[in-house]
Amino acid sequence: MLNFAYQEHQKTYYYDSRNIDIIRPHLAQNTSTDVCVIGAGFGGLSVALELAEQGKNVVVLEGARIGFGASGRSGGQAINGFEDGIDEYVEQFGFEMTQKLWEMSLEAIDIIDERIAKYAIHCDWKKGYATLALNHRRMDDLLAIEKASREIFGYDKMQLWDKAQLKQHLGSDIYVGGLFDSNSGHLHPLNYCLGLAKACLDLGVQIFEQSPVVDMKTQGNKVILQTQHAQVTAQHVVIATNAYITGLPRSIHHGTARKILPVESFIIATEPLEQSVADTVINNGMSVCDNNLLLDYYRLSADNRLLFGSDSSSNKDMVQVMRRNMLKVFPQLVDVKIDYGWGGPIDMTMNSQPYFGRIAPNVYFAYGYSGHGVALTGLAGRIIAEAILGNDDRLSVFEKLKIPSLYGGKFVKKLALKVGIPYYRFLDKYR
Repeated sequence: MLNFAYQEHQKTYYYDSRNIDIIRPHLAQNTSTDVCVIGAGFGGLSVALELAEQGKNVVVLEGARIGFGASGRSGGQAINGFEDGIDEYVEQFGFEMTQKLWEMSLEAIDIIDERIAKYAIHCDWKKGYATLALNHRRMDDLLAIEKASREIFGYDKMQLWDKAQLKQHLGSDIYVGGLFDSNSGHLHPLNYCLGLAKACLDLGVQIFEQSPVVDMKTQGNKVILQTQHAQVTAQHVVIATNAYITGLPRSIHHGTARKILPVESFIIATEPLEQSVADTVINNGMSVCDNNLLLDYYRLSADNRLLFGSDSSSNKDMVQVMRRNMLKVFPQLVDVKIDYGWGGPIDMTMNSQPYFGRIAPNVYFAYGYSGHGVALTGLAGRIIAEAILGNDDRLSVFEKLKIPSLYGGKFVKKLALKVGIPYYRFLDKYR
């Protein structure tokens, strides 16, 4: 059931280029704490850091290794906003609530800036992010996003680029234009995650690796979390397992896993490119994605590798699939070698809205980042920490989001992906 438990990091470009080594022991003896966090990824470490800064005693239980999941394997793009457009949120929730959500999404980017500066985290953080359109209908979607963000919220960090403007920065002919956001950006996710872990440890947070939680129960006003070797008794618990929530026992997630559909994503990394070649790909350091339903995303690493990712499929040889996808965008890289290929699940919700809330008054959760986790995890950590410290105003905003459930267990989720991916490809082809 716990298919992630006790695993080591996959061999990825990120792991091989990590700049910190942190190995923590498993939980070997019973302990008590103010707050116990399940999961040592961006979300779990973020809430632990926020609480430790306020003097709380925090224990983090990680079933595998720090940053084992998407926090150490993702595309590394930190994007403001949410997966749905602003107008959809206004229509569903009204202007006032949407404004609060938008402002918090901008704060999520600020949190990255703050933490990197405060804790001297070296993670190749770079601003600049472009969403690109493959046809004029999809370009209309980008026009609507820019107009809504500017006219509704006065956001002035976006620039619309036509094909000629885009070509000044991107060496591909397949797009008709794009929307550039100078505030969003990208980073080395594993180094950022390890930097957060080091900051936590320096503040006295106890982190235990290879310590999956197998059961959770309440005892009076406290919660007891059981691992294979020992247990933690906590006043508050935060579940921050992202896509891996679907593999935990129901005694832990209490049905919240029904809201999460794990979707596989896959990334390849080329060999380092000569600067002259790298400049024919991206010459301004931005990260990029298209606005398909099943999208491509890519960027150059600090050592000039092209990191190219897509939503994955059941193909066994995903490196070759991804190489073909890359060459459709950048045919000039036909002779470039692929050094790495890796994949992993991201935590989607059925309507792509984030899922933050409470199972009980002292048991919190945050998942469902739907591709925006690099930034939103920091925000989730902050607002859950605020709630634990007595102010749940901002968490209550997220609790008003209506996240559909998917019933039927893992079989239905696999069936939904099997049917959904070809359907989304069909829509991408004809919309």
